[in-house]
Amino acid sequence: MSPHRPSSSAAPAPRAIILAAGQGTRLRPYTDDRPKCMVEVAGRPILHHQLRALRHHGVSEIVIVRGYLGDRITPDVPDGVTFIDNPNYASHQILLSLFAAGTAFTGDCIVSYADIVYHPDAVATLLASPASATLIVDRQWQRAYEGRTDHPLSEAELCFTTRQTERLVRKVGKRTSEDEGSRKPLGEFIGLAKFTAPYVARMWARYDRALARGREQPVGRASSLDRAYLTDLLNVGLADHDPIIAATIDGRWREIDTVQDLERAHAVVNW
Repeated sequence: MSPHRPSSSAAPAPRAIILAAGQGTRLRPYTDDRPKCMVEVAGRPILHHQLRALRHHGVSEIVIVRGYLGDRITPDVPDGVTFIDNPNYASHQILLSLFAAGTAFTGDCIVSYADIVYHPDAVATLLASPASATLIVDRQWQRAYEGRTDHPLSEAELCFTTRQTERLVRKVGKRTSEDEGSRKPLGEFIGLAKFTAPYVARMWARYDRALARGREQPVGRASSLDRAYLTDLLNVGLADHDPIIAATIDGRWREIDTVQDLERAHAVVNW
């Protein structure tokens, strides 16, 4: 048996939620007629790379939150894949797309951005973590930014830990380096995470509190709830002393955010 495949006695794999509602404006013209997750990288759509990686490790229940041109999302293996529509995708950022999943975002869950391609081993690393909240963090993140002129370094969701050699997350997100001064990040959060049921319940409680304060009020570094990223809510949890662990990888993933990213990824995504 492959060391990466769960045995028959293993606990059921968590549900995966793929956040695929965004418009992908920086990938135009490739996104003129399809959502970002259906743009092809190395011969297959981004989404299909993700489905293969997840299913390789026994993740069979997959929920796709769709928005822009959502009816054009076509997974290669439809069994076990369900869709949830986010009609307000154009007015907010990724955090509200996650909570648009509603009751699907309960229990143990994997959460994945829809514009990333990752080696199946990243899923194995995620599933192996016993922590209540785990982020996949690339320690070799700077290599991907060499020559990446259309996606500035300030947009990297960097992960800082309590100490350079430890895995306990201190802060994560865009522009976190401005707060951390001379401290070096452990790496970049790639947009792939796992949360246990109790942690998901606490995320809902934090979201509900933010919603009660008003959608125009700041959340973390975001100016409002509508502009908040997943990492903004995670940082709220960290401020509440709710721990998050970084599980590290060394490359073998790519974010496809711009046309330049797409062109560069074809030569790198060879797994």
